[in-house]
Amino acid sequence: MEASSHDEFREFVAMRSTALLRLAVLLTGGDRHAAEDLLQIALMKAYGRWTRIEQPEAYVRQILYRQQVSRWRLRRHHAETTVGVLPEPGGQMGPGAEPELRIALWAALGRLSKRQRAVIVLRYFEDLPEAEVAALLGIPVGTVRSTAHRSLAKLRALVPELEPDGPAEQLRPLSYTAKEIQG
Repeated sequence: MEASSHDEFREFVAMRSTALLRLAVLLTGGDRHAAEDLLQIALMKAYGRWTRIEQPEAYVRQILYRQQVSRWRLRRHHAETTVGVLPEPGGQMGPGAEPELRIALWAALGRLSKRQRAVIVLRYFEDLPEAEVAALLGIPVGTVRSTAHRSLAKLRALVPELEPDGPAEQLRPLSYTAKEIQG
């Protein structure tokens, strides 16, 4: 790799690694060590193709999603790792979000299954359309919808403060389909 490309990569990592790590932490269910490993693998893969990448952040995010899905599909049955201290969230869920609610939401995300957590993170935190979430996870769109519905219901049960007219609305996607608007 040329020196200029190497410098561009270093600059990208310096500028975007915090946001990418935050995404990796969400995908791994709060396991910071697994998230750091996941991000390192994604950055190593991106580095090898750096000169051919047109949208670096989108490319690295795609690697993160796919790498995490590959980890889930290994069929290893390990208990989830519990952590004593939750990672610091990068920003608030929305205007006026209370820190206690954010902490409760992080803890509740950790109690979802891996698939449920992936659907919630990709659909609502990353604001990806259902079709894209389905493609990334290798599941049908209907499965994304039903998993999102069940996951949100479970989150509301785990964190009662997340009511349809309250803070949970901040988990809704920013764009709506015509079917959703018509009710």
